[in-house]
Amino acid sequence: MHAVKLTVIAAVFPVIFLGELPDKTMFASLVMAARGRPVAVWIGAAVAFSVHVVIAVAVGAALFAVVPHRALDAVVAALFLGGAVYSYLIRNQEEEAPAVTATNSAWRVSGRAAAVIFVAEWGDLTQILTANLAARYHSPLSVGVASLAALWAVAAIAVLSGANLLRILSVHTLRVVTTVVLLGLAAYTATQAAGWS
Repeated sequence: MHAVKLTVIAAVFPVIFLGELPDKTMFASLVMAARGRPVAVWIGAAVAFSVHVVIAVAVGAALFAVVPHRALDAVVAALFLGGAVYSYLIRNQEEEAPAVTATNSAWRVSGRAAAVIFVAEWGDLTQILTANLAARYHSPLSVGVASLAALWAVAAIAVLSGANLLRILSVHTLRVVTTVVLLGLAAYTATQAAGWS
């Protein structure tokens, strides 16, 4: 069993947190919570994020097990660079949350939230980042804990104060910050792939 590394958690949490803040799943959680039962929405989102983190970390760990170290660093650097380009290109786009109908049952609200977030998160920037970071840090448990905590935190912010948050923070600014962080990770990982560090 791998130990949890606090340094990895400290490095991964802000990357995933910043990447998820301007994301469509955050907006979906916000819209669903605005229709009632925010705790039920958060529970559904938390379940969906948990499944995605397990999948992403497993993919990242599997890559580390089969791909030579330098080649993996080169692939991860390229994926970080791709994530940075994607984040930059969509910096001015507004997210549209999926439509969700209101319901009175907390179980149905949680189930619907889980389904919406589960579908929306496939191939998402933070899912890809989680897999990359698991491969990069060689500590799947630490990356999983940090990613899950970051995703749960963003979901909590969305359901508790999402509408107010959007008035304070600019989606454009969050995406630019995410781009800069990913460029830094791409450059650092590329130097390792080249054997410069």
